[in-house]
Amino acid sequence: MADIEKNQAHITEPALEATSPPAKTSFLDRFGGRTNDPNVLGKELLEKALEFDEAQLERDAIKVRRKLDFIVIPMMMTTYMLSFLDKQTLNYSNAYGLQEDTNMKGDDYTWVASALYFGTLVSAYAWNVALQRYPVGRMVGGMVFVWAGVCMLQAAVFNFSGFFAVRFFLGVVEGCIAPAFVLLTSMLWTREEQALRTSFWLSTNGVSSILGSLLAYGSGHATHLAIDNWKLIYLIVGCMTFLWGFVVLLYLPDGPHNAKILTEHERMVAVWRVSKNQMGIKHYTLIPAQVKEAAIDPKTWLVLLMGACTGILNGAVANFTSVIIKGFGFDALKTTLLQTPGGAFELIGCMFFGWVATKPNLLGATIIVSCLPGFAGLIGLLTISIKHRYALVACAWLQNVLGSPIILGWTVPGLNVAGHTKRTTVLGLLFVFYNAGNICGPHLFLPSEAPRYFTAIRALLATYCALIGLQVIYSIWCYFDNKARDRKGYHAQRTEELLEGFEDLTDKQNLHFRYKI
Repeated sequence: MADIEKNQAHITEPALEATSPPAKTSFLDRFGGRTNDPNVLGKELLEKALEFDEAQLERDAIKVRRKLDFIVIPMMMTTYMLSFLDKQTLNYSNAYGLQEDTNMKGDDYTWVASALYFGTLVSAYAWNVALQRYPVGRMVGGMVFVWAGVCMLQAAVFNFSGFFAVRFFLGVVEGCIAPAFVLLTSMLWTREEQALRTSFWLSTNGVSSILGSLLAYGSGHATHLAIDNWKLIYLIVGCMTFLWGFVVLLYLPDGPHNAKILTEHERMVAVWRVSKNQMGIKHYTLIPAQVKEAAIDPKTWLVLLMGACTGILNGAVANFTSVIIKGFGFDALKTTLLQTPGGAFELIGCMFFGWVATKPNLLGATIIVSCLPGFAGLIGLLTISIKHRYALVACAWLQNVLGSPIILGWTVPGLNVAGHTKRTTVLGLLFVFYNAGNICGPHLFLPSEAPRYFTAIRALLATYCALIGLQVIYSIWCYFDNKARDRKGYHAQRTEELLEGFEDLTDKQNLHFRYKI
């Protein structure tokens, strides 16, 4: 609470470090489109927008929102679906003799499953810094082509070391997608809209699970091939991704200030729409003071620990679902087909909980409630007899609802962290912790405990308990911070306060800012 009194001066006098830098003219800047700072352009567009009648802006804002929803969201959904499908190819190919054909022994498969997250772990912070400094759309578009090639390359490897290396590099290049889309969502939609929009693109994990299961099932029926069936999966997914890359590179926007799909007036309206977020658009300069503030803010560490918890849970679910179901006595084809309903559980869960989270003061409660289906499913896996194998499969399906707390947890930095360097730092560290958790998750499964893996199930139950407890603490902390600011009479509606959102102040410096709870 002491931060409120200490930082009151920042309400009308922003920190010197936040001053916009002079325009750069190097080749790299021209190539990346960095000769104009998005915050400077955004502030200019907002000032022009404020010259219009507010009622007219409100009417135009509805049209702009619909345009973003019906053009940008489908692009994000398809891109993220292909990204997750690339990751899941290992899970599906494992049902068709991958380990035997590549001579994997002991826990080799576990390490290969972790390799992708090692790659994402080492690149996570670097990607977040790059995304702050360079255009989001162009970076994502370029990386789609690269990871498509790497995905197809998996069909050419023949041993553990080769698979580990390729999966590691796949993790590096795909590491930009989630932070890029979290950042882009925070730039294009209001804070009230972000949870549902994030749920839209991240819920495609469920679509990916359904599509991947059907693709693997079809590949398993292919005969007289010159290659193994599991290799066919990588080639098909890689080709699909490569073709989609052209759409992303040409049409995915970098932000509201230069979106090709919007007219000049619509860009003004788009910036006006998000000005109440009190976050501006994006600032190219890295400010050391904001890095320090992120590191010493207790709320940052609560977010990071929650990210580690969801990572542990995801690492287990993403890589061992087929192993668990196959262990109940099903053959390879039946195992892949039985994973299809799990994708439907994830899709429905993500959309439903994403919608609930848009309601006032329900974000934290929604995260907690969305943990309960997976928690209940783990109890079922721990207690139900192997004789009731379809009941056990249903419990495995419930694990896919984990997508909801992951999605909503990823929205927190975009909703509750202001200051572009601070938000970049928190996002980067969040994905570091998340991927560290993904590395740990598969190692909870001891080969000696197959097919029930009781140690892993108990550890995952404990992880859910920790996640729920951390979310309770975080929500209470934000609630009391908001109440303290309310008592001071600060709000974010007047014109000067809207413009102040483009001064690159942090959530602690800008006392008009309110945390979403």
